[in-house]
Amino acid sequence: MEAKLAEIVRRAASLARRRAMTYPGSIRRDDLPWAVLEAFDADVRGHVERDRRIEDERDRVLIAAVTLAETPLEEGPDELGAARDHLIEAIDYLEQAVLRFGLVNRKAAALGYGLAGQSLTTRS
Repeated sequence: MEAKLAEIVRRAASLARRRAMTYPGSIRRDDLPWAVLEAFDADVRGHVERDRRIEDERDRVLIAAVTLAETPLEEGPDELGAARDHLIEAIDYLEQAVLRFGLVNRKAAALGYGLAGQSLTTRS
């Protein structure tokens, strides 16, 4: 059975992708990296056991978000689109890493997100 936390992970990734797709827009370039990870950090990161693979993927998202934020608008839509695609790919990998390697921690178990030590998704 899948942990309830898995759905929270999917929602956080979906929000991150939406924020990446709407940049530039209402998000300032200095705020983009943190805005993309806001839901993940608030709702997911503190509810899974620490895992280097998940942290590495989170770092990739930060790097890709900074790259997108630093891409000059004058470069044109192709450069901006490539940087955005790279960020969305990094978000996808973060989501996959959390779902694959994430284990519900005690704090999340106390909130009813699954059993402590439970894998977020069933492994086949």
